Amino acid sequence: MLHQRYVLVVDDEPNMRRVLEIMLRNAGHVVYGAANGREALVQLAAHPVDLVLTDMRMPELDGMGLLRALREEGNQVPVIVITAHGTVQSAVEAMRYGASDYILRPFDLEALELAIERTLGEAALQRQNRFMREEINRGWDEFVGTSAPMREVYGLIQQVAPTKASVMIAGETGTGKELAARAIHNASPRRDKLFVPINCAAIPADMLEAELFGYDKGAFTGALKDRIGKFELANEGTVFLDELTEMPMALQTKLLRFLQDNMIERLGSNRRQELDLRIIAATNRRPLDAVRQGTLREDLYYRLNVFPVALPPLRQRKEDIAALARHFARKFGYRGAHEELLEEAVLQALHDYDWPGNVRELQNVMERALVLSGGAAPRASHFSLQASPPAAGSISAAPEVGPLGPAVEQFEARLIEQALREAGGSKPRAAAALDISERTLWYKLKKLWPRDNP
Repeated sequence: MLHQRYVLVVDDEPNMRRVLEIMLRNAGHVVYGAANGREALVQLAAHPVDLVLTDMRMPELDGMGLLRALREEGNQVPVIVITAHGTVQSAVEAMRYGASDYILRPFDLEALELAIERTLGEAALQRQNRFMREEINRGWDEFVGTSAPMREVYGLIQQVAPTKASVMIAGETGTGKELAARAIHNASPRRDKLFVPINCAAIPADMLEAELFGYDKGAFTGALKDRIGKFELANEGTVFLDELTEMPMALQTKLLRFLQDNMIERLGSNRRQELDLRIIAATNRRPLDAVRQGTLREDLYYRLNVFPVALPPLRQRKEDIAALARHFARKFGYRGAHEELLEEAVLQALHDYDWPGNVRELQNVMERALVLSGGAAPRASHFSLQASPPAAGSISAAPEVGPLGPAVEQFEARLIEQALREAGGSKPRAAAALDISERTLWYKLKKLWPRDNP
């Protein structure tokens, strides 16, 4: 059963328009009406529409003119043409302009309902396929590593993937939490549906609810059209909530309510909608520490932590470093033999380093080395690694005894300055090295240096 969609009915006969509107509303859809093609274009500009049902002969702008206008402006909304004056020529022309179906009047309501359901299903599949291609292009290719800690992770994923259980993934920044979530989704019965990742730390707190649940037109200033949320988009698939502890507590309450009854309500709407979703959450902190610190609701933790998966940091799986380095080298364009890739001195340096940024840091290091080497096998001079990261205490000598607050703030400022220098000014990389979210880093920058960070 398809979930609620938005349908525009275009017909100059009020009685026919009313029959179609009643049928669609009874099927659970939101329906808009227009008496001709020009009114339809106004409605399409004002509302998101998933399907257009249009008559062929109408004053001002007929069905064929409406179809041409939509396609010329790049709008690929599915269109079903309904007409009492059908000819082979008009049917061929409608299909040439991208009509999804062509139905003659008088029609059987059941047959029309099937045509509508089929068209909406095909459109949803196309939309999901586009989203999947975009997501696949943004993600890592695959898990790499055969160490004992990783074999344990693979076993956990294989166990939980076929079930409906919620999963909580814990791991330091850069350990591959999203990759693990994707692996669970891809090995599950939901693999043909959407996997939708949401970084709770990357979206402003006041916009996160709208991003998750969507909103109706007029819900807040700037809400000029209805907008579908990520949860609704992912219906029957998987939502991955990364950096869950960055989600505002009030929104955690609404997430808990969804997990209890599987119902969402768009901002500005009084309509509730049932969804079928699997939720996978992740945090770079120990979840129980987050509960104690007040950044994660205890009841939400227990609801999501049905099946915990802990990802090991790279320093605990150093036997995987060589394979990971080869994997990233191939990803960034190296085409030589594996044996020629890294000399022994480089492999030893990679092994001795503690990798505070984990696999993501190794990926960045290999990309930089390949750039410096011009795509050839990188040498020791193309890497800049220390045997271990500088100790925090080495940043400055211990301050004189005094008020704790200013001393802590000064020490924090020096840590942040060093992290930004080592990251080349990149705030995401600096935040990863400091093991805090990028939002937290921005907050501290504004607090410590307000003039430079308005």
